[in-house]
Amino acid sequence: METHHVVDVPYRQQHQVEDALERFLELAKTQAVSFGGAGYLRLWETIERSMAGGKRFRPRMVMTAYEALGGEDIVAAAHVAAAYELLHTALIVHDDVIDRDFVRRGSPNVSGSYRDIAQTAGIPLPLAEHRGMSVAVIAGDLALSASYRLIDRAGSADSVRTRLREILDDAISASAAGELADVDFTVGGVVPTVDDIIRMERLKTAYYSFEAPLQSGGVLAGAPEATIDALGAFGQQIGIAYQIIDDVLGVFGDSKTTGKTTIGDLREGKLTVMVAFAAEQPEWHAVEHLFGDPDLDEEGAAVLRDVLTTTGARQHATLLAGDYANRAWEQLASPSIPAQLRDELRPIVATVLERSR
Repeated sequence: METHHVVDVPYRQQHQVEDALERFLELAKTQAVSFGGAGYLRLWETIERSMAGGKRFRPRMVMTAYEALGGEDIVAAAHVAAAYELLHTALIVHDDVIDRDFVRRGSPNVSGSYRDIAQTAGIPLPLAEHRGMSVAVIAGDLALSASYRLIDRAGSADSVRTRLREILDDAISASAAGELADVDFTVGGVVPTVDDIIRMERLKTAYYSFEAPLQSGGVLAGAPEATIDALGAFGQQIGIAYQIIDDVLGVFGDSKTTGKTTIGDLREGKLTVMVAFAAEQPEWHAVEHLFGDPDLDEEGAAVLRDVLTTTGARQHATLLAGDYANRAWEQLASPSIPAQLRDELRPIVATVLERSR
């Protein structure tokens, strides 16, 4: 569920989002001591560490829409923006449990941290891993509920708060549906179609990463419904484009630039647009035994990359991402998108197109 950065620079008012997150986490840690003592405090500290270092691009979507639409209560907007960072944290913590991953960004994730604690205490590995994943489920639940608490802390009028919570609800429901589809794909025995993959990725990631944050910023700014709808349409198209390119970079990117190994998705057997396209070509059958092999080495990965290239799968994915990015451009031409907001959103499209080249 993790995506690479849209723009690798701080955005305006990022410090306000950081302040909102810091204040909330301090309150959560204080409450943790009163409820569960040092053990519960340690869990919140682990959640906090897992959030460190991110570029907060989902909050950036909220703040960009809010400010460009004339919103002036930056503190309120920062709380809504922070809610989406907590939602992102919740979803990736749970995603790691589903994938049985114990490392993220080269360091132990929540599951890995508590697995290591258990092993240090002398607990055998299978039980230690189970304890790590169990604690991660709790951590993800806490971060998920925290996203609602931050929406409430924005101090908006009841009608606005209700609408913001509805958008957050929809984002969570969409992500759950997408995650379920992804899980079902892995046990179905048949590689899904390209359209199935796009639908899954839109629900699992694009919705909560682009559509919902942009719309939330618009709602908080008091934008008309036509503008809220246009933001959702733009977010859908650019979110799909971004995720497709992210999957391409996950296999063909520069690890030093993306911060992600280019063998992990192949070892995991991650189903992407590229794989769905390649699986329909006869060349795939000769190499499909390598895909999803947990012991896949660089030599095997090179074989898979070669087939993804020679079958046209890589090119198809890149062109498809460009097509969705162009659709996003078209959405920006809507008369419901004010000029200032259009100017703020254009660099996002340009960045996605640049990443696809």
